Amino acid sequence: MSHSWEVIHDGAAGALQDPRQRRPRQRLVDLFDGLQVTNDDRGQTTIAGPVADQAALHGLLAKIRDLGLELLEVRRTDPD
Repeated sequence: MSHSWEVIHDGAAGALQDPRQRRPRQRLVDLFDGLQVTNDDRGQTTIAGPVADQAALHGLLAKIRDLGLELLEVRRTDPD
């Protein structure tokens, strides 16, 4: 059963955000295909959407780790 999750990380690494448009770079959006990727004014990036299972969630977290990003929060957003 899939659940919706939000993963928030510190996007201040610069390479993740297009400074001209204040939105995530397209390559980051493509990396997290099927998930919504947004930046906020504090430089944090939220990746949100349905994740198939725990293995897929761990894969998502591994991508964030492999990019060297600081993980700030992981939260399930759908009701039990």
